[in-house]
Amino acid sequence: MRFADRFICIITVAICVGAAVACASHVESTPQDVFDAMRHSFQPAKSKGVHARYQWDLSGPNGGEWWIEVNDGTCRMGRGKIPNPNVTFIASDKDWVAICHDQLSGTWAYLIGRLRVRGDQTVARKLGEMFP
Repeated sequence: MRFADRFICIITVAICVGAAVACASHVESTPQDVFDAMRHSFQPAKSKGVHARYQWDLSGPNGGEWWIEVNDGTCRMGRGKIPNPNVTFIASDKDWVAICHDQLSGTWAYLIGRLRVRGDQTVARKLGEMFP
């Protein structure tokens, strides 16, 4: 595995750990809870000059599609698909929540194929700065 690929897994875990702190119950959390927490952790100053689209494709009973669009200090997010994402994260709903709550290592999930990251690795790394 390339260094950049390992690094993005670590960044993904860092993003989720920050979001997980805001979730009330780790055991009963859903991906929607994680994304709601991310909405509140957004740092506009860290996103100046950034124009990026992120997509999540999560399988499972609480799965679905979520997206985040960052545009020069602003952030929009929602459910569904966003056209032409720069980065797509693919996992099961349970694995994503476990990664976000530091119950499953993002690096391990990536290595064994339970987390896939497709797209621009540089743009993916920015996510951790904007959503600490």
